[in-house]
Amino acid sequence: MNLGKTGSLTEDTAQEIAIGALSFLSSDPEQLGRFLSLAGIGPQEIRDAAAEPGFLAGVLEFLMQDEQLLLAFTESAGIRPTMIAAAHLKLAGGVDYFAHH
Repeated sequence: MNLGKTGSLTEDTAQEIAIGALSFLSSDPEQLGRFLSLAGIGPQEIRDAAAEPGFLAGVLEFLMQDEQLLLAFTESAGIRPTMIAAAHLKLAGGVDYFAHH
């Protein structure tokens, strides 16, 4: 992961983590279905939704709500679980994606 000189997570790295998480969810139709239901979108709308501010943060928020799923993703991605919270904070900017949809 690209941590800057200060050790802080960059927005690009946070987006990479979230996109990886979305890909991970996509490999499990049941989990993807749960996420899409919470997000209020259909599978054909993922690309458009991904361009919305907060959507990628919403993906990470979804993972953080299920510890087993979170740990499965972080293990497969080779990152620490705390990176998910850091990436979420970077991408959310104080916005709760699910509260707006």
